[in-house]
Amino acid sequence: MPRTLVYARGMPHDVVIIGGGHNGLTAAAYLARAGRSVLVLERDDHLGGAAVSAQAFDGVDARLSRYSYLVSLLPQRIIDDLGLDVRLVRRRFSSYTPDPADPERGLLVDHEAGPEVVAAFERVGAEADAAAWNDFYADTGRLAERLFPTLTEPLLTRSEARELVGDDRAWSDLIEQPLGRVLDERFTSDLVRGVVATDGLIGTFTDLDDPGLDANRCFLYHVIGGGTGDWNVPIGGMGAVSGELARAARDAGAELVTGAEVLAVDPEGRVRYSHGGAEHTVTVGTVLANVAPVVLDRLLAAGATDAVIDVPPVVRERLRRLAEPEGAQVKVNLVLTRLPRLRDTEVAPEAAFAGTFHINELASQLDAAFTTAARGGIPSPLPCEIYCHTLSDPSILSPELAASGTHTLTVFGLHVPHRLLERFGNDELRDRLQAAVLASLDSVLAEPIEDVIATDAAGRPCIETKTTLDLEEALRMPGGNIFHGPLSWPWAEDGAPLATPAERWGVGTRHPRILLCGSGAVRGGAVSGIGGHNAAMAVLDAETA
Repeated sequence: MPRTLVYARGMPHDVVIIGGGHNGLTAAAYLARAGRSVLVLERDDHLGGAAVSAQAFDGVDARLSRYSYLVSLLPQRIIDDLGLDVRLVRRRFSSYTPDPADPERGLLVDHEAGPEVVAAFERVGAEADAAAWNDFYADTGRLAERLFPTLTEPLLTRSEARELVGDDRAWSDLIEQPLGRVLDERFTSDLVRGVVATDGLIGTFTDLDDPGLDANRCFLYHVIGGGTGDWNVPIGGMGAVSGELARAARDAGAELVTGAEVLAVDPEGRVRYSHGGAEHTVTVGTVLANVAPVVLDRLLAAGATDAVIDVPPVVRERLRRLAEPEGAQVKVNLVLTRLPRLRDTEVAPEAAFAGTFHINELASQLDAAFTTAARGGIPSPLPCEIYCHTLSDPSILSPELAASGTHTLTVFGLHVPHRLLERFGNDELRDRLQAAVLASLDSVLAEPIEDVIATDAAGRPCIETKTTLDLEEALRMPGGNIFHGPLSWPWAEDGAPLATPAERWGVGTRHPRILLCGSGAVRGGAVSGIGGHNAAMAVLDAETA
């Protein structure tokens, strides 16, 4: 049996929170500090959800951010309100992108380069795009500065958000036109377009020119974080962030129970769960669901009293897959004995890997990868981006490993949708994707990546690959969707109902006692705590209405 942690108060509860991920812990901390009695029920034997650190390899004293890995959208307001000891470090280098046609040259974007950034673009034949780059990110910077503070306030309407932005060109380009069309209009280089485009495709399976604008919504969240768009390194890894949120919730008096799997919920606030080998039921005034909306629907169905029509298991599984959101990524964690050498000898590996390292992510390659995956194939080459935590924060390594030159790499492969499991079994798909990631890496390195992968206590390579199904099974993310479902614009459409606190804060469901408090809420997604904050505010507002 997994170890169960219970911080008990032995008293009735005002609020039950389903799921002890970072958003659930954020809501618990706010509500408990406001004097509410809060019970958090977490299925796993630890808290934190996707924002955790783990020793992934036997005998290797490195605590990797196993799932989520960088922080941009966590507001300073939440850190200050809850007194969190969370330290975030800005990366000097934004990105490095080798030219797939000639990996001996690449684009290194240095935050400190100033006017010298033009030379970096000249190296890859994209000098005409240097000014366009600065102009484009000046536009995203204005959106970030004006929109980000609204994420922890009641929802604006679309018209109010547009007026607040006050920049018709930026609004038209980034909110109303497909991202691919805008990139074609503003940049000439295939490589530069690809670097910009990837922020619209992280965990999102879509064509850049799709009029549904899924890429635009994904892109917007990636460029407004903190009012700057910076993606920062959490000192101590993601587990340090969730650990501080758990401490804040516990210190405020919330009851945090692990090893407690919620089985059913009903609209009257009854929550049935298993814990310690027995079933329990608790009835509260408010239930906060820090789970994907699809998972909440299943829990509500399980709590319904009316009969459920039975269907064959094969049909039920097919219907479930059709109904759930679809993730579209593969996550690979590695421990290396040292950083590999690049084919580009003018860029040090310590600079290339310090930001986001883009591999085979030309805009044309991203388009081709989408087409291949939509037809049921694995893209080749696989578009990948890489991040090295230990260049910014070696504290996740033991002193011995840090002194030895050991580093960790996180690889995020794009355009590998959950639907590929209809063609490949999960073990086969994992093996194929891992091989595709390594091959993509090797295409720009001066030596095989496998030559520098460390080994664990049993002599096995320190490489861990997570498919969408692995995420679904480990984290209850339907379809392996890292956002819990389709991302929404961070405002309400004009005319949308905003009569109740839950509606105004973007956390409502069709049941007044049940609110969303996770990534599936409006303005949810990524490690932000915003879903938890907004759900807590809705609860407190409802009590004073």
